[in-house]
Amino acid sequence: MTEIRIRVNGVTRTLDIEPWVSLLDALRDHLALTGPKKGCDQGACGACTVLADGVRINACLALAVQYADKEITTIEGIAKGEEGTHPMQEAFVRHDGFQCGYCTSGQICSAVAMLTEYAAGMPSAVTPTTERIELTDDEIRERMSGNLCRCGAYNGILDAIRDVATQEAP
Repeated sequence: MTEIRIRVNGVTRTLDIEPWVSLLDALRDHLALTGPKKGCDQGACGACTVLADGVRINACLALAVQYADKEITTIEGIAKGEEGTHPMQEAFVRHDGFQCGYCTSGQICSAVAMLTEYAAGMPSAVTPTTERIELTDDEIRERMSGNLCRCGAYNGILDAIRDVATQEAP
């Protein structure tokens, strides 16, 4: 067993785990945070997406020991304390960005990080230049392509992200 300290949703926790335990299993099985879902367990669906120091990762592909002393944010911690829900959560509800809800936590975490990446000027596969990028529907789709929705709620997800991006635009 290996003892690690991990900061999750603003709280530092100590875990005694085997070195091969995934971050997803540590969150779900050891910390009882069931927001991140185990979908494919191969990094292909994005249902397990969490933020590690603000960067989106597939928790099923990460070893928990790799993230000792890092700040992990799950859907349970995406809202800022007493402020209530995050604007992205509200937009998903407003635009019907979910159906069964299984992928929703990963979609929301990914969308929040994606808008941060976009604001920082990070290019995507459809970005033709490194100059200021317009956040078109194709750009959003490409940037969110690592998150699958088996119900097909993509139109609502796109509308929700566009709504929040418009609200946050300078």
